[in-house]
Amino acid sequence: MTVDKELEKLSRLTPPAATPEARARALTAAMQAFDTAENNAPAAQGNAKGWRQSSIINWIWSPAVNKKFLAGSALATLLVIPAAGYLAIELTRNGLPIVDQTEIAGNLSKSEASKQPAATAGQPVTIAPQAPAGNNRLAEQSVADAQAPQDKEAPALAKPDASQTSEFDANAALTNKPEGSATALGAAKRAAPAAPGIAPQRQLAEPMAAIAPSPVPPAEGRVQIQLDPNRERFANAAANPIKSVATDPVSTFSADVDSASYAFVRRSLTGGAMPDPQSVRVEEMINYFPYDWPGPDNADQPFKATVTVMPTPWNHDTELMHVAIKGYDIAPATTPHANLVFLIDVSGSMDEPDKLPLLKSAFRLLVNRLKPDDTVSIVTYAGNAGTVLTPTRVAEKSKILSAIDRLAPGGSTGGAEGIEAAYDLAKQAFVKDGVNRVMLATDGDFNVGPSSDEDLKRIIEERRKDGIFLTVLGFGRGNLNDSLMQTLGQNGNGSAAYIGTLAEAQKTLVEEAGSTLFPIASDVKFQVEFNPERIAEYRLIGYETRALNREDFNNDRVDAGDIGSGRSVTVIYEITPKGSPAVMNDDLRYGAADQVPAAADSTHHGELAFVKMRYKRPGEDKSALITTPVSDGNAVATVDAAPQDVRFSVAVAAFGQKLSHVAAVDTYSYQAIADLAAASRGTDTFGYRSDFLSLVRLADGLSQR
Repeated sequence: MTVDKELEKLSRLTPPAATPEARARALTAAMQAFDTAENNAPAAQGNAKGWRQSSIINWIWSPAVNKKFLAGSALATLLVIPAAGYLAIELTRNGLPIVDQTEIAGNLSKSEASKQPAATAGQPVTIAPQAPAGNNRLAEQSVADAQAPQDKEAPALAKPDASQTSEFDANAALTNKPEGSATALGAAKRAAPAAPGIAPQRQLAEPMAAIAPSPVPPAEGRVQIQLDPNRERFANAAANPIKSVATDPVSTFSADVDSASYAFVRRSLTGGAMPDPQSVRVEEMINYFPYDWPGPDNADQPFKATVTVMPTPWNHDTELMHVAIKGYDIAPATTPHANLVFLIDVSGSMDEPDKLPLLKSAFRLLVNRLKPDDTVSIVTYAGNAGTVLTPTRVAEKSKILSAIDRLAPGGSTGGAEGIEAAYDLAKQAFVKDGVNRVMLATDGDFNVGPSSDEDLKRIIEERRKDGIFLTVLGFGRGNLNDSLMQTLGQNGNGSAAYIGTLAEAQKTLVEEAGSTLFPIASDVKFQVEFNPERIAEYRLIGYETRALNREDFNNDRVDAGDIGSGRSVTVIYEITPKGSPAVMNDDLRYGAADQVPAAADSTHHGELAFVKMRYKRPGEDKSALITTPVSDGNAVATVDAAPQDVRFSVAVAAFGQKLSHVAAVDTYSYQAIADLAAASRGTDTFGYRSDFLSLVRLADGLSQR
């Protein structure tokens, strides 16, 4: 009875004020109990660190408790523990970040920061000099967690058929959740069959994996984090030098119809940065644009060359020799059947909006462009290769599009195995007298299996003997291996393009589908011989990575570029006439007289140069020859007198040279380039030329920083 009276008295009393020691003890005990439960529970699926999401709160609060920032009596236990539990449950259920690491970083002790492991290799964390030492731990952990792949090393999940759908129902997963599971979603995923590169049919909401870094501007006491290390690779090729006609009168190179460089330059400039000079290939920028060059009348001679000689806009003492080549355009009704294999990189690095999601949209556009009798296969690679879709007629379009939609990222990048599998599939469905092509779509490196450029080049060279062409499509930024793309495209009887936007996919895969998919000639080579009586020096603008030896021109075993239906190729030389003050090389003291008889031949006295082109028809081993002499009749007196498309292509050539730091255009301003392009823009159906003018203005502004 006495006890009851005492309890009644206590119930009417006001609780005493909490002491710091009591509150600290209560909260420490609560957190330790919470840690014990955490460590004994399985990790939530999708969390690379193996932590549950709510444990981040314990990690943040524990140092604060140890420093005795909280105080209270035993009664505080009854208040704090339910509040902590409720907050943890809400975090896990809603998946919402509630903490900005820059706001709480200062509360972490130096001793705790020293215990935290550094960020993932290849993802550096840059610490501002004035940031407190206590900031390091939380900032580094936030970067590591935010960038950690979500189960990317595990095989992606296969989409179940209709009979299996109920097993993936969200309610069923929750009802049948195994005791101790981190989430019902984890149980549902573990029950699914595995297949490379395929996403589950149903996407259930998952809690957040980590507290991502908040977009807070750098300030005193804050940590600056570099999230996107630039690992892009470009072929290192110096600009073509000025050559003396007296000693080196012949220029030989392979055709190049790639467009990757222009698209990459545009992506850099619109992103607010000048492009890497090594990423600029002037010929690809010139050939990016459609031109109305005169074409051949029929397919018997698949190319026609049109030559214009004009004053050089950036040097009054030299001239430009502009060679415009147009390929025969196959009518859509007569295009051959296509056997296409989509070889798609679904590695973990493709899990970005401008990579796999854009890739899937791009291939949907292409499938909608194909004819019902064409066939499509899909091979994915991420650690190992897997066939997602065996050869399927486009008449079954819904089946193809469904397979594309189910692609999901995860794993490392084992591209070599994928290439082998794709070529095997293309050979299996080979169409005689048709188009057989592997279309490789990737964001960069092949880091599993044979991965050096030379190893992959050898694989491609061996497989092209089967009559299968290769198209390489690059996606995304930060990991782009442009050098490898060029190697594979050039050696696989194919081409390379960079897809940075859906509009670029529309241009490459729909508007230019004929030139992308249907070749009219392979191993296309150019050779230009200059007349030493008229021309003292010359410089080829671009094509540095396509140079060939003089003897390669007549050697049909030497591989060269391929040209598709209706494709145009533009070649521009800067030439220095004999006697011009712009001549850079002195006359030879010895041997020059030996060249006089040939140069003085009256038959070719009026010629400036002689253009030759070799090509093979698809499926043939012996090349054919087309020749075009260049004379004074091809010359115009002023820049304005040159055809409109010629002037615009020259403006693009000037822009490309300026971006790649070619000394010849140092004094030619971006404004002058813009003026030349604007005056020759002409009909701009798709807005490509207006887009070019915008890029010139962006480059002008960025160069003046």
